[in-house]
Amino acid sequence: MKLATLRVPGGTRAVRVEDGGYVDLGASDVGALLARPDWREYAATARSAGIEPTGEGFAPVVPHPGKMICVGLNYRNHILEMGRELPEFPTLFAKYPEALIGATDTIELAPESGAVDWEAELGVVVGATVRRATVEQAEAAIAGFTVVNDVTMRDWQYRSPEWLQGKTFEGTTPIGPVLVTPDELPGGVRPALTLTGSVDGETVQEASTDDLVFDPVELVRYVSTILTLRPGDVIATGTPGGVGHARKPPRYLADGSRLVTEISGIGRLDNVARVPGSDPS
Repeated sequence: MKLATLRVPGGTRAVRVEDGGYVDLGASDVGALLARPDWREYAATARSAGIEPTGEGFAPVVPHPGKMICVGLNYRNHILEMGRELPEFPTLFAKYPEALIGATDTIELAPESGAVDWEAELGVVVGATVRRATVEQAEAAIAGFTVVNDVTMRDWQYRSPEWLQGKTFEGTTPIGPVLVTPDELPGGVRPALTLTGSVDGETVQEASTDDLVFDPVELVRYVSTILTLRPGDVIATGTPGGVGHARKPPRYLADGSRLVTEISGIGRLDNVARVPGSDPS
């Protein structure tokens, strides 16, 4: 099953995505839908008149997550690329809803940063309330998976030992276009998928989610030890090698750069980076 948050006249609606179009699920967005205890059965069986998107298409699949936890250094090849040892525990930081944009929205290039980098990632969307989850509870709590690009201001990230300030600039982080439930993916809650990222038509990142050090189930289990995870929360699982900051010389997004992020079986983000106020023509 594929779910999305679609922009419609007057706001947004949660929909089930089908070959023939979209089925309205009676909620303002996917996060609100997941708050229903019976969301799986309801979303799978709901019948309604078709719904038409506006020209703005997909909103962030979960526009207002209660929390978005991100994982740094979680692909073996990226860890080695950055000259580090494999971690014993996940490296965690946060991102806030103001950073999120839709699957084809414009990435805002903050004029305060001269080092805007890309990070293609698998996103985990939580579908049940869990605290100190067992492995089995963590598996059951995963609503599905989506595509994220954790666009990062590297010069701000490394201003201090804490990464937050470079990771949550407003209007920078595409997420979507859909949530795909685990039953539709090879590997289920530990999906075996191909992740790719390209900049201006050149493939810059390519990896399998098999290369994750901490898989989605372990991340839900670990994070829920720290705080309660609730429906609609998101965990971004980290990026593989190929980021611009690790290149020699470093390479970053510029005004007009086209960033495409794709995960097999889930979908594709296609975003152009723009300095606010620049002329797209």
